[in-house]
Formats: sequence, C-alpha cells, structure tokens
Amino acid sequence: MNGWSRRNFVKTTAAAGLALPAAPALAAAGPRAAEAGLGVGPAAGSRADDDPLGIRIQFPVTAEFAYLNTASTGPLPLPVREALVSYADEKMTYKDPGSRRRAVDRARSRFASLFGADEEEIAFLFNTSDGENIVANAIDWRPGDNVVIDELHFVTAFVVYRELERREGVELRIIPSREGRAHPEDYDNYTDDRTRLVSVAWVSNRNGFRHDLPTLAEIAHARGGYLFADGIQAFGTFPTNLHEEGVDFACGNGYKWLHADFGCSILYARSEHHDWMEPDRFGHAQVAETLPEHQYRLRTDARKFEHGSLAFGPVAAMDAALGFIDEVGLARIAGHTHALAGDLREGAAELGMKLFTPPENPSPIVSFYHGMDPDELGDALREEGVLFTYQEGGDLLRAAIAMFNNRDDVDRLLGVIAARL
Repeated sequence: MNGWSRRNFVKTTAAAGLALPAAPALAAAGPRAAEAGLGVGPAAGSRADDDPLGIRIQFPVTAEFAYLNTASTGPLPLPVREALVSYADEKMTYKDPGSRRRAVDRARSRFASLFGADEEEIAFLFNTSDGENIVANAIDWRPGDNVVIDELHFVTAFVVYRELERREGVELRIIPSREGRAHPEDYDNYTDDRTRLVSVAWVSNRNGFRHDLPTLAEIAHARGGYLFADGIQAFGTFPTNLHEEGVDFACGNGYKWLHADFGCSILYARSEHHDWMEPDRFGHAQVAETLPEHQYRLRTDARKFEHGSLAFGPVAAMDAALGFIDEVGLARIAGHTHALAGDLREGAAELGMKLFTPPENPSPIVSFYHGMDPDELGDALREEGVLFTYQEGGDLLRAAIAMFNNRDDVDRLLGVIAARL
C-alpha cells in the first residue's frame, strides 16, 4: 500500500491481458516515473500527437473507446486499479492493516500539497453533497438571510437551499446565466449584507463554465458572507492553490477528474473557520482524547467532520490517483486538455452546432446543442465507440477532454456529427 511497484504493475497488467510500455519508454520518462512504473512519456512507436502526455497506456479504456465522458465518471488508470487490488488483498489476508491508515495520511498530505492547503484543513467525506450539507448546516441562519447561487450550479445546491428556505426562512437567490456564463457583476448585484453564503460550481457540470473564485470571494467577503465551491469538475483539471483562491470551503469527489473511485470526497475548510463550525453528526472518529467517565475531547481541525470509519478502499484509490496526477503534472494536464477542448469547440462551431460552453473558457468540458434526433445520433456515436453525456432531454451534448484523450478522439466525435449533416 506504500505505492505500486513495477513488479506488481507487471503482475496486474499481465493478469488483465494488457501490454506494458517498453522499458526504454519508462527510462526516458525520468527516474521517478521509471521507478513507479508510470510510463509518463510516449510509449515506444507512438506519435506524440497520439499520446501527448504519454499516459494512454495507463488507461485501458482508450484501447476501445473515444472516452469523452470523464465529466460523468473518470475511468480508472492502472495505478489506481493496483491500489484497489492491493487494498483488497490486504483486507483478505490481514497482513498489514496499518497500511489503511498510512494511505489516509498520504492522501491527505498529497491533496494538501497538490491544491495549496494545509493538512489540518482537509477532511475525508463520502461524497460532494456531504460537504455542501456540512457547510450549510454549520451556519447560524436567521430568517431573512439569503444564499446566492447561479443556474449553472449542480442540482444538489438547489435541493439543499430550497430546504433551508423551507426550514429556516432563508431566501435562495438564483442568478440566471448569460451566454453560458454566470457573471461576477451579477453576484455583486444579488448579494447584500444579509448574504451569508455564496455557493458555486467551480466548473459547471452543465457546460464547463469556470468561475473566477478570487473575484467571487472578494464579493462574498465584502458582505460578510462565505464562499463555497463545488470542486468535483475542477479538482484534477488545472493547477490551483486553495489559499490563494480565497474560497472558504471547497469539496469534490474523486471519481471524475481525479480518476479515483466513488466513496471518497475531500472537503477543504479554511482554518480560520474551524472554531465556529460545528459538525452535523458525531462519532468515534472525532475523538482526540478519551477522558474519565466517558468524557471526550474532540478534534478541532477539519478532521472533526470525519465522524466515523472511512471507506478505506476508495481512500486507497484516492491516494494512488493523487500520486499519479502529481507524476503527470497538473500544468501539463491543463495545457493539453484545455487546448484540445478549444479545438472541439471550434470544430463543433464550424459544423454549425450552437455552443453552450462560452469561448476561451479554461476547462476541459464542452457542451453544444446538436439539433439532431438524439436517439439516432446517440446510436451512431456509440457504434463508433464515442462515449459522452446527453443533457436537457438529449438536446445538449456534453463532451469531456481528459488527460488521456487525443485529437483522434475529438475527430471521431466530430466525424459522426459531420456525416449526419
């Protein structure tokens, strides 16, 4: 569980019937990649444009599909599969139960390092919705307070804050989008001195629109409110520093762009808020010290939101996934995926598609209205091995460019559409 060795990688890929990158390719990738077996760098015999980041071999899904659906579910890379196998083997044999806690500690440290946070600001939850509920329930709402979101947010936000309206007399203010964007000036107009919380999808699941968090943080803080960011479509897609973003809280699950698994979400809660935030549930995992007569001193940092046993399998996957992303490099991932997403936007526009994703948008998600019969188009795309997501009853097609995608994947999507015009 300390990582996945080349020997274990060979064993796992052989069992799965998968080809390994040639040894020279591993050596050319540098000592860290060669030691870990990452194969970061083009495999022998491949063109750079076939595998720009040199990691397609780590994603077996690419052998069959033009997988453009990471905004829904990110496929597992081999190192994450190996971590899950190792976790299962250990749980089966019980030879190293301490490895579970070591994976938790490593994952916490890796996330903090990758995303500009302190380890004490990180809590492991089950899903992203847990994080939004924890924040919403920690605020001491009063009738007449308001929370501000925009219509590009994920459905959980609407459910959570409609319930606050019903139970607490809190007003939910929803900002309409304009040309696929939620504009900062609208947030400035919709907030006032009764705004307790601004909540956004950092990157929208609907069209990939990416918020400028520092600007929103400045607006929220000027009114005495807080800023929460749903980061599930953001974490793993570009370099960031949560301290510098100015966000008070952010949460995102691992099964999309982090290429981990369901059941492990990470909550960032800025340290200055730990004193006033109360957990919305309690349990044994929050105990920092056991006192006489069944009294307890509870944790005071973000770990106080980890009330019970963690899902150690998904945490092991998160640990391996964060290590893998660190090896590939967030800047390299963003440079490749954002550029390729731009090519997809341009290609769709040239075919006459009505884009929902705004231009020059720094994210890997592209959405457009295709204007065709969704069943017929969907069948044609699936026949060509193109995986994607429909939204809005099938009228809106969403494609997601991940680190393993290449121009051929984009061309397969556009080619099917072009053939039907």
